[in-house]
Amino acid sequence: MTAGRLPALLTGVLSLGITAGCTPTVAGTATPAAASGTPESVEDLGALVLPDVPSGLPRIPDADLQPPAGAKTVDDVAGYADDPARERAVLRDYGYRHGWERFWGVTTGPLTTVFVDQFDDPGGAAAYAEDLVGNDAAVYDGVLRRDPADLPEGCSLLTVAEVDPATRLSGPAAFAWCGHGVFSVGVTVVSTSEEQATDEVREVVLAQFARLPPA
Repeated sequence: MTAGRLPALLTGVLSLGITAGCTPTVAGTATPAAASGTPESVEDLGALVLPDVPSGLPRIPDADLQPPAGAKTVDDVAGYADDPARERAVLRDYGYRHGWERFWGVTTGPLTTVFVDQFDDPGGAAAYAEDLVGNDAAVYDGVLRRDPADLPEGCSLLTVAEVDPATRLSGPAAFAWCGHGVFSVGVTVVSTSEEQATDEVREVVLAQFARLPPA
């Protein structure tokens, strides 16, 4: 499966005139909340997504992005692919239930994104995360590490040190995709250096895991 989700969203963010002066929902380090039971609705899932990120970047309102962030259905995610009908069938085979996307950043500068998707079972979540790893590795010319020691088991990390204008990234970047029980967690950070991007990815992944039910 070639999801196309991440490149499509990054292209949308980096080509929009996002207002740099907006304020974050909560400034400062992300604060983990006690994990509750498995979400029963997409709204319940959204309540478990990080409200802020360690870098303190301002939250980008969902409606300011194209397509909008926030709650996602099978049809929404399938729409990011070149072949939505095929993508929809694959997602349903994986047991995709719903997802939530959240973005923080400023115009043509640093950016942090979090995608949390829920599936019927852990196998579907892990397979989806693996597909997205392959998609990112094909799009971005970076270094891919599977199960790096500084991320939870089941995570893959892709780092991009050099900016390629074709990707429309505004700086060095780090990407992480993880399976966590019935959830797939994806984090992307574009920053001023590969090290800073990787550090932010690590902190965000750990903070997001802390908000989810145990695997």
